[in-house]
Amino acid sequence: MDRRYQQDAFPGAEQVHAPDGAPNVLLVMLDDVGFGTSSVFGGPCRTPTAERLARDGAGYTRFHTTALCSPTRAATLTGRNHHSVGMGVISEMATRAPGYTGVRPDSAATVARVLRGNGYATGAFGKMHQTPPWETTAAGPFDRWPTEEGFDTFYGFLGAEADHFAPVLYDGRRQVDPPRTPDEGYHLSEDLVDRAVQWIDGLDSVAPDKPWFCYLPFGAVHAPLHVPESYRDRYTGEFDAGWDALRERTLARQKELGVVPEDTELAPWAPGLTDWGELDRDERRAASRLMELYAGFLEHTDDQVGRLIDHLETTGALENTLILYMLGDNGASTEGGDRGAVNYLAGLNGLPSTTAEILAHWDELGGPESYPHFPAAWALALNTPYQWAKQVASHYGGTRNGLVAHWPGRIDEPGRWRHQWHHCVDITPTILEAVGVPMPHTVDGVAQKPLEGVGMAYTFADREASDRHTTQYFEIFGNRGIYDHGWTAVTAQRAPWLMASSVELSDLAESRWELYDTRTDWSQARDVSAEHPDVLERLKIKFIAEAARYDVLPLDHSTVGRQAGQDNRPPHPMAGRTSITLYPHMDGLNEKAGPRLFNRGFLLSAAVDVDDTAGCEGVVFSVGGRFGGMTLYVLDGVPAFEYNFFRRSNGKAAGTEPLTAGTHVVELEFAYDGGIAAGAELLLFVDGQQVGSGRIAVTAPAMFSMNETMDVGRSRGSAVSGAYSGAFAFSGGTLHHVRVDLQRGSELPRARRDGIDLATH
Repeated sequence: MDRRYQQDAFPGAEQVHAPDGAPNVLLVMLDDVGFGTSSVFGGPCRTPTAERLARDGAGYTRFHTTALCSPTRAATLTGRNHHSVGMGVISEMATRAPGYTGVRPDSAATVARVLRGNGYATGAFGKMHQTPPWETTAAGPFDRWPTEEGFDTFYGFLGAEADHFAPVLYDGRRQVDPPRTPDEGYHLSEDLVDRAVQWIDGLDSVAPDKPWFCYLPFGAVHAPLHVPESYRDRYTGEFDAGWDALRERTLARQKELGVVPEDTELAPWAPGLTDWGELDRDERRAASRLMELYAGFLEHTDDQVGRLIDHLETTGALENTLILYMLGDNGASTEGGDRGAVNYLAGLNGLPSTTAEILAHWDELGGPESYPHFPAAWALALNTPYQWAKQVASHYGGTRNGLVAHWPGRIDEPGRWRHQWHHCVDITPTILEAVGVPMPHTVDGVAQKPLEGVGMAYTFADREASDRHTTQYFEIFGNRGIYDHGWTAVTAQRAPWLMASSVELSDLAESRWELYDTRTDWSQARDVSAEHPDVLERLKIKFIAEAARYDVLPLDHSTVGRQAGQDNRPPHPMAGRTSITLYPHMDGLNEKAGPRLFNRGFLLSAAVDVDDTAGCEGVVFSVGGRFGGMTLYVLDGVPAFEYNFFRRSNGKAAGTEPLTAGTHVVELEFAYDGGIAAGAELLLFVDGQQVGSGRIAVTAPAMFSMNETMDVGRSRGSAVSGAYSGAFAFSGGTLHHVRVDLQRGSELPRARRDGIDLATH
């Protein structure tokens, strides 16, 4: 037969296959866990899964992160320093400076993209916090969404934190509701592992020979401390001796385990935080309870990792899976303030909780009706034996985190510590080494920056091998330092628990530098700058050279006010606009991507058709959630507006009569007093006639949430008002759209709207 008519005469499409024997890769990242927190590294919080993996693998005692969420995630997934990929700070604080844009360049492809191009299935489940907020709208662009950064599958959230009982979730690029309610036992950490297991099972079923890369970055144990009820009382009484005693106890345990040398000293206590002995009885009681919740939260999270490990073992996949378990993306967090918080979102707005508030909400703490965080001093204890905490990139309290590697049959002398100095920028090179794939010169047609990390696989075979990562700069919010062959030169600019306050900042040129020889001083306890001024000057010069090389310059030590200048702000959908029309079919807008409703007047105008006067109800417009926000809604046919000032006070304007059947325009004018965090008159109108009024005496100065969204026609996440619950979707009629008009100068928005027919606009 003529071969032209034979089907087997064609070569067919060639599939890309991973290298023979390439392992599955599981990368787990916990959030806000300090070095001295987990039991595997001598801490008080029980982490049996981490202990199990370290016992059969290797624990790393000198592994480092960047000191902050987004930067660590970007460096970990790209193998380049965080400023090199535009993530000098969290993406919400991005500016136009090259190292701080919040936009990963195409020249720095993620490890997921490289693995996918080499025959791997790739999935991410959890907190990403790398997509620029202004790119999370329907307009995109979507280049920095997880599914465009190399992950076939994504299920999780994009922001800095999540309400673990009522998160705003994405499945790919589509917002979805959690599969259960808190009353039905929902918790985000459990949901993430469920989804990861389902994904792996599906792959093993249809493509058993295809290796996978699973990235599992939990939102836990970042605040809020949301703990399943069965874990809330597991540590009752265990922290009653206080943080000073916990530091001593943890260091002793670390020495016993061999995590630190026998001659390690406790680093100095951070100035400005209270010693345990200075607290009164109520303050101690509240502080202990909040720390108990954190410990239960971490144990629960580690147990979820254990569920996944058990599943891999049961299916036989564990034998060919490289596991890298990062116990923290930075040091423990001091963002709960000096006394802790029952609603730490208020604290981020400069409104710290009092002990009386914490005690008044005792039974709610850890549950869906709370948004708690522990006192800042616990963070210092959880970072034992080091100085400082999260945000402070200069000292190891902010940057040293536990790491556990597990790979059956591939790690010699399992159960023995590795003391080589490494950094999260080394994770991507390590994965590529293990897989047997080099970093490509081009990805999707774009020439790639060289990897800036050093692979760690050499430590698997030789636990005594000499260090290969010998120089590394650090910088977050102007807190900066450099490690070089054992020496560290460092300078801290301000206490991280003051991030939300407008404290006066000293000139960066006047920074006081410290010098530590970590070859003999493991914990940076003894400043030797006076003894070695020549070494200090050499390292300061080297820091500037590294900073210039990796786009760290110009330095900026601001937090509040970082984007104050018009020329310093990143792109925004509302740039140059004072009006936007939102529709019910749109997914919720990230608060940072929507119209800014703080410290100004505005007008909400909704066009509705009412079918059933008695049955018309639901959310019209909502931003924020139960711990702070505002909402325009209809209940039993009656329109109402509420302003929830972090559950401390409430402003409300409501009508008295139900909306009649037919077409209506419902308006809420927010007549702002002027200034920062001032009050406002609340004026409610139906078809141009005022039907209600109210007042809110004080308003949020900066934000409502880092997780909730701006919604039309329903509420995602938690409900702003206690008058309703759940999504409370608009029904009994049709909500066409909501228009938002922002105050321009002294002109009130409603004055500009006279004569406009909103029902047809």
